[in-house]
Amino acid sequence: MTRKSKQKEAILKTIRGTTLHPTAEWIYEGVRKEIPNISLGTVYRNLRLLKREGVILELDLAGSISRFDKEAQNHYHFRCEQCDCIVDLDEAVNTELNERLTRQTGFQIFYHRLEFRGLCNGCQS
Repeated sequence: MTRKSKQKEAILKTIRGTTLHPTAEWIYEGVRKEIPNISLGTVYRNLRLLKREGVILELDLAGSISRFDKEAQNHYHFRCEQCDCIVDLDEAVNTELNERLTRQTGFQIFYHRLEFRGLCNGCQS
């Protein structure tokens, strides 16, 4: 991280303290326990900074509300269609796909994001 601030540190601590992929509003509610006068705008601004610095990922697939991930390296996710939970998948990112599509299209592809959808174990019961 470039500049340290009490707010940014508290936001990062909140994200790293959960296995969830929280929304900005969830993070805001968590940080307010430590910094009661923090604004939602400050949370959003610091989330953008943390994303730009490569410290966190923003998951904004399919026009849904953005969720944030403490794991900054590109990786795959599963999203439950019923409860909307998001789970990291332990599967290597297929970089060959980027290269193959670059050869086919001529596009300059930097990365891809892949999200699998279905029902989690809890919602199948």
